Amino acid sequence: MEVLREKVEEEEAAELQDAVERGEKMMKGETRKGETLMTQEMLRDLEKKLASIEIVIPESPVIAKVSIDTSLLPASYQSNTPKEEHLLQVADNFSCQYSHLCPDRVPLFLYPLNECQVPKFVSTTLRPTLMPYTELYNWDSCAQFVADFLSMEPLADPLKPPTYLYSPTTVLKYQRGNCFDFSTLLCSMLIGSGYDAYVVNGYGSQDLCLMDLTREVCPLTMKPKTTVQEKQVAPPKKYAVKPPRDLTSRYEQEQERKKQEKIRAEEEKRLKEAEGRLQEAENAKADPLHGLRVHSWVLVLTGKREVPESFFIDPLTARSYSTQDDHFLGIESLWNHKNYWINMQDCWNCCKDLIFDLGDPVRWEYLLLGTDKPHLSLLDEDDEALMDDDDIVSLGKEEEDKSFDMPHSWVEPIEISPEAFETRCPNGMKVIQYKRAKLEKWAPYLNSSGLMSRLSIYKDLECTQLLEVKEWYQNREDMLELKHINKVTGLIIDYFKPGHPQALRVHSYMCMQPENDRVMEFYEKARVDGLVKREETPRSITEHYQGRPDFLAYRHVTYGPRVKKVTMSTAESNPRPITKITERFFRNPAKPADEDVEERVFLILEERIQLRYHCREDHITASRREFLRRVEVDSKGNRIIMTPEMCISYEVEPMEHTKKLLYQYEAMMQLKEQEKMSRHQAWESELEVLEILKLLEEEEEAHTLKISIYDTKRNEKSREYREAMERVMHEEHLRQVEAQLDYLAPFLAQLPPGEKLTRWQAIRLKDECLIDFKQRLIDKANLIQARFERETQELQKKQQWYQENQVTLTTEDEDLYLSYCSQAMFRIRILEQRLNRHKELAPLKYLALEEKLYKDPRLVEHLKVFS
Repeated sequence: MEVLREKVEEEEAAELQDAVERGEKMMKGETRKGETLMTQEMLRDLEKKLASIEIVIPESPVIAKVSIDTSLLPASYQSNTPKEEHLLQVADNFSCQYSHLCPDRVPLFLYPLNECQVPKFVSTTLRPTLMPYTELYNWDSCAQFVADFLSMEPLADPLKPPTYLYSPTTVLKYQRGNCFDFSTLLCSMLIGSGYDAYVVNGYGSQDLCLMDLTREVCPLTMKPKTTVQEKQVAPPKKYAVKPPRDLTSRYEQEQERKKQEKIRAEEEKRLKEAEGRLQEAENAKADPLHGLRVHSWVLVLTGKREVPESFFIDPLTARSYSTQDDHFLGIESLWNHKNYWINMQDCWNCCKDLIFDLGDPVRWEYLLLGTDKPHLSLLDEDDEALMDDDDIVSLGKEEEDKSFDMPHSWVEPIEISPEAFETRCPNGMKVIQYKRAKLEKWAPYLNSSGLMSRLSIYKDLECTQLLEVKEWYQNREDMLELKHINKVTGLIIDYFKPGHPQALRVHSYMCMQPENDRVMEFYEKARVDGLVKREETPRSITEHYQGRPDFLAYRHVTYGPRVKKVTMSTAESNPRPITKITERFFRNPAKPADEDVEERVFLILEERIQLRYHCREDHITASRREFLRRVEVDSKGNRIIMTPEMCISYEVEPMEHTKKLLYQYEAMMQLKEQEKMSRHQAWESELEVLEILKLLEEEEEAHTLKISIYDTKRNEKSREYREAMERVMHEEHLRQVEAQLDYLAPFLAQLPPGEKLTRWQAIRLKDECLIDFKQRLIDKANLIQARFERETQELQKKQQWYQENQVTLTTEDEDLYLSYCSQAMFRIRILEQRLNRHKELAPLKYLALEEKLYKDPRLVEHLKVFS
C-alpha cells in the first residue's frame, strides 16, 4: 500500500509542476491568440484548488477475525515460559542485527501474536503430529485434506505478513485462515508423517495468493498419457498368401494428406490466435503489485520419505509445483519446528536459481546454532593445523555457550475427530472454479442421492455453455460410482463398482426406455453365463462372452418388426420376431479343427443354417457346411426323407462318415435343438434387459444409501440393537436390586423401632417369614392351576361347538377353528410346563429361604440351638 501511496503523491506533484510551468509560460506571453494571461492571484487560487483535491487509494478489504473465546484455552496459549521469553529476546536481537546489516530488506516475520495477543515464535507454533488416519500419511492426501477442510481468507495487507498467527488447533476449530495458517497446519502434519517440510514466507503471483484457479486447467479433465506400445510384427510364413495389390492412387493419397495437413494447420492457427487474444486480454489486466504480494507455502526437501526431488506445495489448492515454477517470485525466510533460516540469495530470477542447501551459511542464515542441518566449515586445513588443542577446546566451549535449543511447541496436540474428518468441507460443501470447469464437493451422506462431487465442463471461459457433467457417488446400494453426462449428444454413461445385483459394470444409454441404443458391460467373473458386454439397438442385440464351458464368444440377434397388437407390446407379452442369430465360438482344443464350429448362423426366415469351422494351423481355408431346414412333413402329411440337396458342404479334407445322410440328418436335428435353445436365450436376454432397466429406475428413485454397522449415529438397526441391549441390562440390574431386597423388612416393621430383638421374637419372625413365603408359593401354584383349567375348559367348549356345527362350517371358519386350537394347545402346554417346574422348584426355594434365615446376622444368635 505504501508503494501505491508514493505513486499517487508523485502524480500529484507532477501535475502541480505542470500547472505551474503552464502559468509561467502564460505570464511570459507564450499564449495563444484569444487567451487571457493568468495573474499571480489566479495561480495561487489554482494551486489551492489542486492542493484541496483528495485522491482515495483503494485498499484491500480487511476481513475481521473470528471472535475467539480465549478463556477455555490452556495456559501455554496465554503466556510464555522463561525459555520462550529467552527465545524472543534472541529473535529480537537477531532482527536488529539483520535490519542493520540489510537495511534494504523487509522486516523479518519472527514472533507474531497468537489468538491470546501473546507474541509467539513462528517455529514454536508448529506442532508435528501424525494423524491416526492412513489417508493422511502421504503428502498429497494430507494437502488435499487441508485445502478442503479450511476456508481461505486473504491477507489484510497483501504487502505484509499477518500480524496474527493462530495455532493449528484454533484454525481447525473455526475452519478458516490465511495462507500462513494453511501452511502451519499442513507443515505440522507433514513433519509428523516423516517429511522434511518447512513453512516458507515469500512472494507469489496474484493467482497463487488469491487462490484464483480460473486460469488453471482442472486436474480431473486431464487425460493420462498413454504409452503406445509398438506391435511386434510376426515373421511372414513361408507359404502365406500374398496380400492383394494396392491399386489406390499414390497421387490422390498425397493430395489427401496435404489437404488434411492444411486443415490441421488452419485449426492450430485458429487456436493459437484465440489463445493469443486471451493472453493479450490477461496481460492487459497486469497486476500492479506483481512481485510484492506476500504469500506462504510449504517446501518439502529430499532425504526423507524417499522424496526424489524438492518441491513446493501450495496449501490453498493442494497442488505441487517445481521449485522452478514461475508462480513463486521470491523467498524471504523459511522455518520448521527446530530452526529459522533467512534466504541470502538473490531472487531476481524468481526461485529458479535458489539452492536449498540449508547447511550453507552463505546462502541461508540460520537463527539458532543447534540446527540439525550440517553447516560448512569456515576454516581451511592450514588454519586448523595452526590451532592447538586449547584453542579447539575454547572454541567448543564458546559454541556450547552460544547454542540454544528451540523450545517445545506451545500448541496443544492436533486432533481431528472422525466426524470432522468425514465432513471435511466447511458446512459440508465447497466450490472450486477452474478454467472452463467448475468442481463442487459435498460431505458424505449430505445428499440423499450419495452425490460426493460434480465436475461441470464448459465450452467458453464465461462458463455459460455446458458440455459435460461428471458426478461421483459413494455409499450407494446400487454401487453407482460415476455418472458421465454429455450435454451435447445426450449420452449418459453410468459406472458401477463390484457388487451390483446384476453384476453391471458400465451402462451407456441415451434413454431408459427399452429397445433403444444402449451398451451394458458386466463383471464376467460375477456372472454364471460369463457375459462381458451387451449392445442393444432397436433391431438387434449383440452379446460378448468369456470363459464359458461351451466356448461361446459372441451372439448377435437380429429382430424383425413386431406384430401390432391393441395392448402395450413388451418382450414378455409380445416378443419381437427373430430373423437371424449369429454365434461365434472360441477354439476348443479337445476337438479337431474340422469338427470345432467357429461360426454358426441361423437364418430363421430363409430356413437355413450355416456353419463355419476353425481353420487348422497349417491350412489357409476352413471347412463350411450349410443345411436347408425344412419342415419334417409336407402338405399331405407325408414324412420328408433327408436328401443330399439339403446339406451343402465344403471340406478341406473330406471324410467318408461326413458324406453319409445319417450323419447329416443327426447333425441337422442337433442344430434344430440348438436353434431352439439360442432363441430361448435371446428371449431371456430381452427379459434381463427389462429387469435391469426396471431395477435401475427403482434404485434411481429410491436413492438408498449403505450405512456401515460401525456408524452408530446413522445406522438405525445398530442404534436400536444398542438401545435394546441397554434396556435389557437395565432390567437385569433392577432384578438384581430386587433380589437383594431385605426379606425380613415387612416383619421387622411390626416391631417397635430401636428395640433389641429377643429370642422369642426371632423365632416368630422366622416362622412368619416361612409361612408367608409358603403361602405365596401355594398362591402361585393355584393361579397357574386355575389358568390351566380355564384354558382346558375353553378348548373343550370350542371342540364341542365344532362337533355340533361341523357340517355347516365354511372353509374360513375351519381355518379359524384350527388356528384357535393351535394357539390354545400352545398356551395349555406352556402352563403345564410352568406348573410342573413350579412344583419342582417350590421345595428347593423354601429350603433355600430357611437356610438364609438361619444364617441371617440378625437372627443367627437366637437360632443357634435350632440349626
